[in-house]
Amino acid sequence: MTYDPYNPKQPGDPYAQQQPPYGQPGPYGQQPPYGYGYPPPMPPKSQQSAILSLVLSCVGFVSCGVTAIVGVVFGHIAMGKIRRGEEEGHGMAMAGLIVGYFVIAGWLLYFAFIIIAIIAAANGNTY
Repeated sequence: MTYDPYNPKQPGDPYAQQQPPYGQPGPYGQQPPYGYGYPPPMPPKSQQSAILSLVLSCVGFVSCGVTAIVGVVFGHIAMGKIRRGEEEGHGMAMAGLIVGYFVIAGWLLYFAFIIIAIIAAANGNTY
């Protein structure tokens, strides 16, 4: 007997898959109905406050530190939500806080230097 590889249903073919009659379970048993077995996937937690914290803190470099103050506020809000498990993004919130405090401190030092320079120039003192 010759074997024809293009004819899947040859008599005596040990590899031919036998189809069960309609309504009967297949060779591997009955499949469970769709939707059972696994819980639905959890939606990803948001990182909105952490993202706002980092973005506003970075924009504070060009806005004289005004948005950095708002960025620090959002950073503390994000850290509270992260602690309660409502949000993710601990690293981003921490980066927003660090950058925000750095920008605020930098602008305060700059303004203090300018004020001291103006007062020194008004008094006529040269150092």
